[in-house]
Amino acid sequence: MNTKHPALLICSLATAAWLVGCSSPVKLDQSAPVETRTITPSQAASAPSQSGVATVDTTAGQAIPASGVDRVIYFDFDSDVVKDTYRPVVEANAALLKADRTKKEVAEGHTDERGGSEYNLALGQRRAEAVVRQMTLLGATDAQLEAVSYGKERPADPGHDESAWAKNRRVELRSK
Repeated sequence: MNTKHPALLICSLATAAWLVGCSSPVKLDQSAPVETRTITPSQAASAPSQSGVATVDTTAGQAIPASGVDRVIYFDFDSDVVKDTYRPVVEANAALLKADRTKKEVAEGHTDERGGSEYNLALGQRRAEAVVRQMTLLGATDAQLEAVSYGKERPADPGHDESAWAKNRRVELRSK
């Protein structure tokens, strides 16, 4: 090293120290670990909701469609994440589309009445797109699926309490 220029020496040492400090033992070519949980219905019923919202039975009084496959996926408050509870619904509907490529479905996203119209239209769209994305990953094609949002405009339950809101936070799969 050139000892005639101490500034250069200090700069070189500082750069080397910075590079050592920024290094990480994490290998970037390895995939991140993914946690898989299996929750039984009894565990899900007794587990507290992460959002702090009370759990409501959304299946009460609903008829099963003629195909025998449920076509409604419910969501937590302010969420567009498809819960593990509704994975079988998504899988069954994707399997029906995969088995018959001529069938088409519309995923209709809905929200409860809380929040503005624009926000709820966007949230309903994200919910519908989340369901469509999962179904395409399971073998349905993009040409078979369409995602639309109705926001808070088409409530399943016109009530103004948590029970009604829980039924309104949904994606309905309809044949096209």
